[in-house]
Amino acid sequence: MLTNSKAFCKCSTDFNSPANSNVCPVCLGHPGVLPVLNEELVNFILKMGIATNCHIRERSIFARKNYFYPDLSKGYQISQFETPICYNGKVNIRINGTAKTIGITRIHMEEDAGKSIHDFSDNDTLIDFNRCGVPLIEIVSEPDINSTTEALQYLQDIRQILIYLGINDGNMEEGSLRCDANVSIRPTGTTELGTRTEIKNLNSFKNVVDAIEAEINRQSKILDAGNKVNYHTMNYNAKEKTTTPMRTKEEAHDYRYFPEPDLVYVVVNEQQIERIKNELPELHDKKIQRYISDYGLPVYDAEVISADKSIADFFDKVVSSLKKPETKLIKQASNWIMTEVLRILNENKINIDELKILPPSLATLVEIIDSGQINHNAGKEVFNELYKSGCTKAPVDIINERNLSQLSDSSEIETIVQKILSESQAEVERFKEGETKLRGFFVGKVMKESKGKANPKIVNEILLKKLSE
Repeated sequence: MLTNSKAFCKCSTDFNSPANSNVCPVCLGHPGVLPVLNEELVNFILKMGIATNCHIRERSIFARKNYFYPDLSKGYQISQFETPICYNGKVNIRINGTAKTIGITRIHMEEDAGKSIHDFSDNDTLIDFNRCGVPLIEIVSEPDINSTTEALQYLQDIRQILIYLGINDGNMEEGSLRCDANVSIRPTGTTELGTRTEIKNLNSFKNVVDAIEAEINRQSKILDAGNKVNYHTMNYNAKEKTTTPMRTKEEAHDYRYFPEPDLVYVVVNEQQIERIKNELPELHDKKIQRYISDYGLPVYDAEVISADKSIADFFDKVVSSLKKPETKLIKQASNWIMTEVLRILNENKINIDELKILPPSLATLVEIIDSGQINHNAGKEVFNELYKSGCTKAPVDIINERNLSQLSDSSEIETIVQKILSESQAEVERFKEGETKLRGFFVGKVMKESKGKANPKIVNEILLKKLSE
């Protein structure tokens, strides 16, 4: 979670700190220390619970989850067991335009363990305890997901909600977001699910899909051979795209849960819930609806722009900078963001916060193109210069410096058209005989003669008039 300090102590959660530098007696579990709950963790989980339509438990408790592992220095993990703070929620996903509800069993708070590093030696394992005590929320879904497509969409939607809420950066490679996938299969036509297995710590969307497919294939072969699937924790090998058992899957009693004696009840009242509700930002699905209903954007545009919160925020700033936010101009702004803005971000591997083009400058450029002062190609030239200069120049200044203004004087364009038609008598005769596709030939000649500055709309109008004489 994007808290500055750990779940039960003041140690930093900075991911890039040197190994074993963000530690203290509390997160290392030294005897006699007392944990203190990070209030921000409670606020964050309440935001996620409310955003996913969960019931909020008024009184919840922490529990000790006991197990031994080298990177768990105190021999237990502070978690929640019988009374998770959020429960019975749901997320609505869309698959090929069809809505489906995925139930959420529970969302609970816990702390992370340390990190075992096996990369530096074949014989030794290094341990970094920086991650010990870093606050986590665990989201457990109902068995409502019936395909890898649904699993992927659900995970992407969960990630979007976390990012929109500002409580998680969604970075799977750094471990900010991790997925454990439970897989069970059943014969066609039956309703009872078979024995499930759990694939641990999948760190990319691709791995989630590939691991689930690999485990489905593994279980299918076992059942086809007349054998039984065992209740195992599985490891996924991304290189070979195979799953293999790591250990027998633990049951709740294996962890010997009991109430955490050093922490008091977590008590949430209605005033706190209402305050959190009022603090929630506009979420992804609501933003799509607003773009469609208020801005008149096509569904595709709304989904592409809102897929990334920072890009959606940039788009909203562009729209608010338009002097007259008409549907036509908003759609043009959408087009520029989906093409040129995303192109620059992808080519330079930067995010929208590093883009040197300010929303008001892009809004001005959209308005200038719409007015007919410059054409779209000239607009791209202005856009590229805005990026290179870091918006130190106004779009109008770039247009004047480069003499990019579009030729819209009808008499000047008519003179050019007449010249082209006079030089192309054979093509004129073919056009009049029905070869209408030659209109593009004439338009191209006129644009070349005008060095690309002639207003295409006026060019077409004058051409049709002259060719019909």
